[in-house]
Order: sequence, then structure tokens, then C-alpha cells
Amino acid sequence: MQGILTLAFKLLVNDRAKFQALVGGITFATFLIVQMTSLFVGILTRASSTVINIGAKVWVMDPAVNSVLNSIGMPDYVIDFVRSTDGVRYAVPLYSAGALVKLRDGTFQPVTVIGLDDATLYGRPALEQGQIEDIYSENGFVVVHDAEFDKLGNPSIGTEFELNDHRAVIVGVAAVASSGLFGIPTLYTTYNRAVQYIPSTRFTTAFILVDPKTAADIPHIKAQVASLGYRALTADEFVSRIGHWYTFQTGGGMNMLMMAVISFIVGLSISGQTFYTFILENEEKFGALKAIGAKGRELVYMILFQATFTAFTGLGLGIGLCTLMIFLARLRLPDYAAMITLTNLLVALVMVIIIAGVSSYVGVRRVLRIEPFDIFRG
Repeated sequence: MQGILTLAFKLLVNDRAKFQALVGGITFATFLIVQMTSLFVGILTRASSTVINIGAKVWVMDPAVNSVLNSIGMPDYVIDFVRSTDGVRYAVPLYSAGALVKLRDGTFQPVTVIGLDDATLYGRPALEQGQIEDIYSENGFVVVHDAEFDKLGNPSIGTEFELNDHRAVIVGVAAVASSGLFGIPTLYTTYNRAVQYIPSTRFTTAFILVDPKTAADIPHIKAQVASLGYRALTADEFVSRIGHWYTFQTGGGMNMLMMAVISFIVGLSISGQTFYTFILENEEKFGALKAIGAKGRELVYMILFQATFTAFTGLGLGIGLCTLMIFLARLRLPDYAAMITLTNLLVALVMVIIIAGVSSYVGVRRVLRIEPFDIFRG
């Protein structure tokens, strides 16, 4: 068997043009598949950045809310009801809205303002600079140090700007797990200050953050909130809801998934056609092997080995090329959203295995029909 596989390897790599075409097709397909899926995952992760960064276990919201960006204010009695629900350790309001700040140089920059509960600051980010207690000081804001940080002029502690004719002062610089999606910097302050500084509707509570006593209490909390006409979701469920909305209702997700499917079809067609041409050009060699006693299953092993070798070589090169591109892109574009995960790699692996399987099937069918008599007669 080792001799057969060695012969298959030499037969494959000696035809450099066909070997490079095979590997190149799978590399290109893998690159596009991983690139599109990693960009898709990165966008969905950033779309849920507020949920990830806040870290609350249960979120209460209006039933019409699909993402953090389209929050709908809830009356004050909702939070009172949630706090009185059995199984709730505590519940706090969260303010989330967009605003426009005026920087020291006179330019304006859109920002997202997160208002934390004044009493607990539940959901506060970890600070790289400053003390979180300083957020209670006059006009105090904490800025998030993410990919959008420089859009505020790389502020430091003490930097001043203007928000809706109010003076605002940076008292801390925070680090978060995920940057936002739309290139908008994020500021944290207290709930009351956010309501005071930013024009709002009659109801200002965008979300209610709930900490249940135990995980077993969550279904009861959900049922009680639903009886009031609102929705309670765990953090994972809210992230899934946001992902579903961006995937199926914004068009962006489906466009990227279609690109991944097209990449798969392109790779499959290129590899299948090239491998079939390779088999045709080496038909005499396979016929000679059959004539000297090679069994059909041994020829099948040769074909499977050649297809598998080219597939996994292309897979490795494609993943490496995509990783290099993402690395270089982030050097110049810090807010580039692509993110390679285990899921991306598994999707690429499955698609490459399918490509290898189809290519092998095409080659095996041709090789098994070869008759040594026809080869030598020609």
C-alpha cells in the first residue's frame, strides 16, 4: 500500500501545471469561504457588542426590539414589576442612545451613550485608566478604548468635549471585549446624566438588566415579564436574536452567505474539472498499472489519496492566506470586523471534504472503466 501511495504522490506532483491548478482552485475557494464566513461572524459579534460588554444575564425589553440599536423605552412600572418578581436578585435600568458630540477642534462625531444605573453601575467596563468612581463627578464620562477610539481624537483623562450644549469630561478610559459595528465610539456615564444630557422620549429605560438568584429562576422570570407584555431574554438568546435579525432582515448576512456558497461552487467546479482532466491525461499510466496487476481498489486508493492531498494542501494555504489578509487589514483598518473562529474552519473543512469527495468520485468512475487492452491497443 505504501508503494501505491508513493506512486500516486509522484504521479500527482510530477504534473506541476495540473497540481498547481488543483491546489490553486481549492486554495482560492477556501480563502473566499473563510473570508466571507469570518466577516459574517465578525459583523454579528460586533452587532452584539453591547450585550457582550455589559455582561448581564437577563435582558428585559419591548417585544419589538431586534437589536440594541433600536431600543424602545419602557415605563417605570416595568422595572418595579421586575424587581418584585420572585427569583430576581436585583434589576437595574440601562440607557442606550445615539448622540452627537462636538470635539475641541469644532468637528462633530456621532457616539453611542450607555447610561449605567447610578446606584450600582451594573455592567460597567474594566478601566485601563482612571477610577470608576470618578464617573459620579460633574460631567463625568468614560470612553471605550476600541477601534473607534481615535475618532474622538485619542482622548485622555481630562479631555473635554460638548454634548448637546453640555460640558463633558473624560474621567476614565475603558477596555471592552468587542468593538461596535458601525464605526461609532462608545461613552459610558450614569443613567441620570445620560437622560439629562440627551433629548429623549417620555420613557427613557431602554433595557432592564436582571440578575437572577439562580439559573432555574430564569423561566419563571420570563413568564412573568411576558404576562406584562414585555420580553425577557438571556444574553445568549438576545445575541441570537440580534444575529437572526442582521442575517435575515438587513440583507447583509444573506449576501455574505451567498458569496460563501458561490465560492464553494467555484472551487468545486474548478477542482472537479481539473482533476478529471488530470485523470484523462494519465489514463495510460492507470491502464498500465491495471495491466501489471494493480487491483481496482488500489487504484481507488490512489485517486482518494491524490484528491485528499490536494484538498488539504489547498485548505491549509487558503486558511493561511485569509489569516494573513485579516492580519494585514487590521494593521491599516483597526475596525475591520473579520474574525476567524473554529466554526469558520469547520465550515471550510466540510466544504473542502465535499470538493475532494466529488473530485474523487469523478476520477474513480473514469479509472474503473479503463481497460488495459484499449490502452495498449492505442
